[in-house]
Amino acid sequence: MNKADSERMAGILEDMGFEWTEDPNQADVILYNTCTIRDNAEQKVYSYLGRQAKRKHEQPDLTLIVAGCVAQQEGEALLRRVPELDLVMGPQHANRLKDLLESVFEGNQVVATEEVHIFEDITQPRRDSQVTAWVNIIYGCNERCTYCVVPNVRGVEQSRTPESIRAEIEQLGKQGYKEITLLGQNIDAYGRDLPGSTPEGRHLHTLTDLLYYVHDVPGIERIRFATSHPRYFTERLIKACAELPKVCEHFHIPFQSGDNELLKAMSRGYTHEKYRRIIDTIRRYMPDASISADAIVGFPGETEAQFENTLKLVEDIGFDLLNTAAYSPRPGTPAALWDHQLSEEVKSDRLQRLNHLVNIKAAERSQRYLGRTEKVLVEDQNSKDKTQVMGRTGGNRLTFFTGDIHQLKGQIVEVKITEVRAFSLTGEAVEVRQPVTV
Repeated sequence: MNKADSERMAGILEDMGFEWTEDPNQADVILYNTCTIRDNAEQKVYSYLGRQAKRKHEQPDLTLIVAGCVAQQEGEALLRRVPELDLVMGPQHANRLKDLLESVFEGNQVVATEEVHIFEDITQPRRDSQVTAWVNIIYGCNERCTYCVVPNVRGVEQSRTPESIRAEIEQLGKQGYKEITLLGQNIDAYGRDLPGSTPEGRHLHTLTDLLYYVHDVPGIERIRFATSHPRYFTERLIKACAELPKVCEHFHIPFQSGDNELLKAMSRGYTHEKYRRIIDTIRRYMPDASISADAIVGFPGETEAQFENTLKLVEDIGFDLLNTAAYSPRPGTPAALWDHQLSEEVKSDRLQRLNHLVNIKAAERSQRYLGRTEKVLVEDQNSKDKTQVMGRTGGNRLTFFTGDIHQLKGQIVEVKITEVRAFSLTGEAVEVRQPVTV
């Protein structure tokens, strides 16, 4: 989500005539796009800012901007902490960067954190890849998970219209992009806020409907989506993914905890049994699908037995990838104020034990690829070995093989897998034999 916002803001800056530089010390405008989902991300922002704030004393015309979730959360308080800042803007204001900056250049110090209706953005993002692209379909989140700061900083759910989403994807197809990832904080909620529903009471616009609607866009060969919420994940969606050839067999569905009491304390709205049923259904339709998820350890009050329920879920399901985090109290969230906060030692111990199991299970899951031929979309050169290119399988496994990036970038190549690791693969391109004419 943040990467997509960054690309959009970089596009606006280029439209305004700014040029990109790798070195922040050479820049006249520095924009930090920030995340506040965990405390360590937030602390990094302050250390970067401190360095540039000092520079501003020697170079008063340096423009400093903090955008994103830390900006939304801290607002005016950020200016008190770092008075050298010129602009503080929340994620809902990303599309308004040009207007806000113009106000700064007129001599104002600006804070833009009020709730706004996100309007369609016509500037071109400065995309980091020429092969894969992010496409936002819904902003914000209406869930109220007790540990999560996202609804406070990204606002209420706002879906884009199917027409504007399709228009953006058509343009990406024309520009040569091969893969898109549809993005939403809670992507299964897509369309709930758009007008219109059928006489049976079903919304006209769901994520499933959107997949059918954008599936035939010329040039686009792969479609992914993230992040899903188990509460809204339907069999109809799974069926669509199985039916639609361009939709990748990869599902990212966070479970957060394998213990029902903790899930209730987190206000997640499902049980571990329901989560397991979703995964069973996916595997019934698509036995080979990759499953990734997010999990939190050390939530307030988590007992050793409750933590072991999370381990058991990970052991039983066998994830291809799991993003793990130790619980981090966030401002303005209910759980931050609860008693029974766990010590850093306990959290760190549980995180290590979970990660150890995740690595074992991911390595087991990787075994299924050995000797198989997989279709890999080539994205880039392997930075550690320039003779190799890298890309991803449909199931999102990073794959390396020998090849020339100039010839292969953006191509889907059949690769025979010769080596498997927990989170990546190595293989050899399968030569396409030309038919012999006699």
